Amino acid sequence: MSGRAVCARIVAAVAFAVAALGAAPAATAAPAAWIDDLRYEPDRTIDVGVYSPAMDIVTRVRVLRAADPKAPAPTLYLLNGVGGGSDGNWLDRTDVVEFFRDKQVNVVIPFGGAGSYFADWRADDPVLGKQRWTTFLTKELPPVIDAEFGGNGANAIAGLSMAGTSVFQLALAEPGLYRAIGSYSGCVRTSDPRGQAIVRTVVGSRLGNAANMWGPPTDPAWSANDPYLHAEALRGTEVYISSGTGIPGPFDTIGAQGDPMQLTYQLLFGASLEAVTNLCTHQLRDRLQSLGIPATVDLRPTGTHSWGYWEQDLHKSWPVFEAALAR
Repeated sequence: MSGRAVCARIVAAVAFAVAALGAAPAATAAPAAWIDDLRYEPDRTIDVGVYSPAMDIVTRVRVLRAADPKAPAPTLYLLNGVGGGSDGNWLDRTDVVEFFRDKQVNVVIPFGGAGSYFADWRADDPVLGKQRWTTFLTKELPPVIDAEFGGNGANAIAGLSMAGTSVFQLALAEPGLYRAIGSYSGCVRTSDPRGQAIVRTVVGSRLGNAANMWGPPTDPAWSANDPYLHAEALRGTEVYISSGTGIPGPFDTIGAQGDPMQLTYQLLFGASLEAVTNLCTHQLRDRLQSLGIPATVDLRPTGTHSWGYWEQDLHKSWPVFEAALAR
């Protein structure tokens, strides 16, 4: 634990003791996060260690600086998938650095949170540990990013696969924080039997127990965290959703991949995964339409659950985010 983390705990203990003696505490806000270290990398990329009081850890975050780092800029948060970035991420699987090189936006890519749905879990998991990602991403991280990198307070967030669900949950947890959200190959409905099975499978793939997140299947927390059921609260937020069908497409060839093992994985597993997210995306589209909530929906006729399509999704959704961030 860093020296600053120790100091923070001492300060918190002193404040508690003062309150116990009858003195009014100066403030009731949760402890603020802070930057633990900065590591400057090529291409305007900065590896930032951010201490999270909620999780009591230093979380790694990559920041791609805006084209003009001296001018205020909005922020686009990009969430990785089920592996939290350890088994492929926006930096090593897409052209995100080059794509945003000339754009006046700070791009923030958090690392970690494998199998967590980036949620605040009700109990610490024996394998995954203490998960308070919603608090970190919505309350702790944005003020740090804005203060250090000239953020202007306008935010958007996008994520793929598991994180394609999380972006909706985060937007509902902190209304008004994000002007736009993007979900690529996500399954947003989480509380019906199929949705619960998907969530348990995703969390279980990282050896976690979803009961530590939202309790047993009958617990009201499952419905409380289901964006499909609470979609009305998204009114006024720009929404972009996309999915393929699982039918092999232009990025599912040896010429596009160059790696036979990766191609085999895409065809054996990525096809079936994307077929499931295709059903989920149709379901969400119909739900939003029934509520009269505008959304940009891209239902691709082909494509597996893989990075080539998510890079394409990011490119196609950027104009939606850019317009929302400029409002």
